[in-house]
Amino acid sequence: MTSAQKTGLVVTAHPGDFVWRAAGAISLHVQKGYRVKIVCLAYGERGESQWAWKKPGVAMADVKRQRHDESAQAAQILGAEIEFFDAGDYPLRLSEEMLYRLVDIYREVQPSFVLTHASADPYNGDHPEASRFAQEARVIAQAAGHKPDPSRAYSAPPVFLFEPHQPEQCEFRPNVILNIDPVWELKRKAFEVLAAQKHLWEYYTRVALNRGLQGSRNSGRPMTYAEAYQRVFPDVVEELR
Repeated sequence: MTSAQKTGLVVTAHPGDFVWRAAGAISLHVQKGYRVKIVCLAYGERGESQWAWKKPGVAMADVKRQRHDESAQAAQILGAEIEFFDAGDYPLRLSEEMLYRLVDIYREVQPSFVLTHASADPYNGDHPEASRFAQEARVIAQAAGHKPDPSRAYSAPPVFLFEPHQPEQCEFRPNVILNIDPVWELKRKAFEVLAAQKHLWEYYTRVALNRGLQGSRNSGRPMTYAEAYQRVFPDVVEELR
């Protein structure tokens, strides 16, 4: 990574989450020259792998291997790096060691933005736990007294929450719509890698179409596919526009 290269960080609970909800943003920024790193906290082997468990005689190790390979391939399609924590899912239980590893990633990557889950989700406790974890690590990473290094300059990046499966139940109020028309085909290609969750392919295609229509209506600019995000912290500007 050159000192001038911009970066992004994605903290996701399970493999499918970064594909359904943020693959457009990931690939769009990669094409703009960003280095994007995905931290996948769990393989989703228990609760996010419905089709994988339909195979006769399948074992936990088989499902984890399938989800690892699927998510690694999806990240490759999008042009991103990926690191797996293998924390286990349903429930997601994250250790102090994992927290400090994520802090180190923040300091190494120095992301220009962070993408993670909505802060509430009554259907899936792993998702808000991942969001809490991502934001806790962000705060620790900017603390001067954590592994002090006078030569290090670090400021906290903006955080964008990506769209949950049922936003109206998750206190999700999108205030950013991202046009992903230039990379939609890559996002759809990444969908089709996730054989363990193929029941969601068409659902998230419809979500992208709906957000594209909303984005076009709100901006006056034509777009077909979009992703919605909720910005956590204020956008500091020099003028209103």
